[in-house]
Amino acid sequence: MATFLYKLGRISFRRRHLVALIWVALLTLAGVGAASAPAAGNSSFSIPGTEAQKAFDLLEQRFPGMSADGATARVVFKAPSGEKMTDPGNKATVQETVKELADGSEVTSVTDPYRAKAVSKDGTIAYAQVSYKVSGMELDDAAKDALQDTAQDARKTGLTVEIGGDALQAVPHTGSSEIIGIAVAAVVLVITFGSLVAAGLPLLTALIGVGIGVSSITALASTLDLGSTTSTLAMMIGLAVGIDYALFIVSRYRAELAEGRDREEAVGRAVGTAGSAVVFAGLTVVIALVGLSVVNIPMLTKMGIAAAGTVAIAVLIALTMIPALLGYAGRRVKPAGEKGKLLGRAKAQAKSAKPAKPNLGTRWASFVVRRPIAVLLLGVVGLGAAAVPAASLELGLPDDGSQPTSTTQRRAYDLLSEGFGPGFNGPLMVVVDAKGSDDPKAAFSATGDEIKGLKDVVTVTPPQPNKAGDTATITVVPGSKPSSVTTENLVHGIRDAGTGIKADTDANVLVTGSTAMNIDVSEKLNDALVPYLVLVVGLAFLLLIVVFRSILVPLKAALGFLLSVLAALGAVVAVFQWGWLSDLMGVEQTGPVMSMMPIFMVGVVFGLAMDYEVFLVTRMREAYVHGEKPAQAVVTGFRHGARVVTAAAVIMMAVFAGFIGSSESMVKMIGFGLATAVFFDAFVVRMAIVPAVLALLGRKAWWLPRWLDRVLPNVDVEGEGLRTADDEDRKLVHA
Repeated sequence: MATFLYKLGRISFRRRHLVALIWVALLTLAGVGAASAPAAGNSSFSIPGTEAQKAFDLLEQRFPGMSADGATARVVFKAPSGEKMTDPGNKATVQETVKELADGSEVTSVTDPYRAKAVSKDGTIAYAQVSYKVSGMELDDAAKDALQDTAQDARKTGLTVEIGGDALQAVPHTGSSEIIGIAVAAVVLVITFGSLVAAGLPLLTALIGVGIGVSSITALASTLDLGSTTSTLAMMIGLAVGIDYALFIVSRYRAELAEGRDREEAVGRAVGTAGSAVVFAGLTVVIALVGLSVVNIPMLTKMGIAAAGTVAIAVLIALTMIPALLGYAGRRVKPAGEKGKLLGRAKAQAKSAKPAKPNLGTRWASFVVRRPIAVLLLGVVGLGAAAVPAASLELGLPDDGSQPTSTTQRRAYDLLSEGFGPGFNGPLMVVVDAKGSDDPKAAFSATGDEIKGLKDVVTVTPPQPNKAGDTATITVVPGSKPSSVTTENLVHGIRDAGTGIKADTDANVLVTGSTAMNIDVSEKLNDALVPYLVLVVGLAFLLLIVVFRSILVPLKAALGFLLSVLAALGAVVAVFQWGWLSDLMGVEQTGPVMSMMPIFMVGVVFGLAMDYEVFLVTRMREAYVHGEKPAQAVVTGFRHGARVVTAAAVIMMAVFAGFIGSSESMVKMIGFGLATAVFFDAFVVRMAIVPAVLALLGRKAWWLPRWLDRVLPNVDVEGEGLRTADDEDRKLVHA
């Protein structure tokens, strides 16, 4: 591995014009493809294998004109104080509004509140439901504008008018904080390298990589049904790893220059050693992201694969374009220990009259090696305390009740709860498939009667059969809000009752609707978490055994990762569920943590955690392989790697934190969760717990059974093959 990458680095350095041209051409091609591709809305949301999805599919077959997955809007009216919606003037306004709403080209139906009995018992609140042919993200802007304009016209008469439902669903934006994250990364790079040129290389290559990745996603969005969130998350992860991977190679290049090697040799060795770590770190991230496909939720699978593709591009750019750009930079990139004009005149440490003071990484590692038990206990207890809120984790998917109170969707949600009860915002649709029944009408009636006898049921509408008379829908209004445990129990209660109905009438009873779909998604994600952990951690564990040629080091890495994830989940619960620091984070509405958050964090954080493990511990193993004692190898690893790992972690935190400004609650939560997880993993696990454990284990940390040592391929991440060749014949050029 090291020898191949060494040659690749030198070739890229020598043929820098060709390499740069290839990457610029790929960026241009992807950009042209994105610009010419048809616009794509949000990806279709389907959950194969769930009962709610089966019911939706059945409705498409038996009720062809129903548009079961089409957008809906509930236009909610509230009369002024002292008036009722049944007053002649208010009634005329509502009926005129209904007429205007029905004129939309994409509208399939609009209900009249007075005919549909959609007026509250006290007469103060009414609503009209608008159904569309297409989903909320596919809805034309003109249709959304017409909906809002019609509501605004009604408000002029004195009525309170708000719009709920998914018809006004908007494409998320990240805001200016994303730019701030990149700016913070730039400052950290300048401080780390002391040079604008050296600092600019990782930023430039990361932006090119993300540009290619996101443009490719945009170009394929319509064809592959990729949503807007897919490109946002690919950008988030691609930026973070792209900067970090380039940072490690540039840092190693400067270290090789400081040892007196000429620039081409230094590039080759940097790519051969640090580049090997980049390859394996990138592989762990790709495994974690692609592994999301085991959950069998198409949206999550697409997000993972798209982000994994962007990570793969970041690895390739770090291995080829960074050497090419270093060739262009020439002497403007200084050896380690020298500063450019930006931060002071060049000062070679070797010429200093007195020995150089050990850097902070060396001093910290020496302290940990002397006090490993105290540091280990402090780190584990601290992460354990941060993880305590995770015990109160409540999972769910967002609805209008989780929107900020400033939005019309949230105000419509509250008005409907006030007028018709909290369960009215999450009605359940029961689909009765009586195609195999001898008496479909009796089956429909029996189903309705059975549901009426269940707890927490407020309303059960009469069965609405299709034209063939073999399938009917029944709307059930719960007494509790959609995200409550009581409503979840009701869904399971209806499904349990369906078993008895099946035995008596041969009719299948299915429960669907957005509330049932959310419940099914949460359960599917919970069920998939353990298999996903086993698959991803297992594959990465095997990969790390190959890298470190050790059993205990990969095991320690995996356990440390679990601590990081639990602590980060605890922080997410504290902020987004409990409301701690919610104002600072821009969280306007607390509530359950999104169902996909734990499994997505497990996937992404595991990959990123292994990045720091590989980059930091490979330097320790390199020192150990070359004859140093275990404790000294830990200190040596920190002397070479602590500064750059710290910079990489700060950069990654800044990039992720930039997405906290997103208008999309899922992106905001993931940005915060990942930034927090990187902090815990880099500064507590990798910088404290890892060296403490290695110090306690000593030589046992690098133990590997002889039979396994013979079986495993030798990937030479430490560059031992390069050192041997170099010892025989190398030319040192003193800067």
